[in-house]
Amino acid sequence: SHLEEMYGTEVSPTLISNVTDAVSEDVKLWQARPLDAVYPILYLDCIHVKVRDSGAVRTKAVYLAIGVNMEGHKEVLGLWISQTEGAKFWLQVVTELKNRGVQD
Repeated sequence: SHLEEMYGTEVSPTLISNVTDAVSEDVKLWQARPLDAVYPILYLDCIHVKVRDSGAVRTKAVYLAIGVNMEGHKEVLGLWISQTEGAKFWLQVVTELKNRGVQD
């Protein structure tokens, strides 16, 4: 495994599953948290990453929204994963940001 090659340690699938289960509720709360009404600067981008899915390596689109708040601090507003990049999915991203409180 990559961790074993890089750091001389092995991580079992059971450990990964336990950690994932332990943080999944926190992640869901973070993904649904209310946002500020105004972000003077908003970065929207999409990157393509290779992920292992059902035993196969596939390329997926990861949509990112980063806002600079009124105090000048950057905040990750959200991450979304899709099969491909497209205008329809961007509309979903922007709609979700609006539903979570972003007005401008």
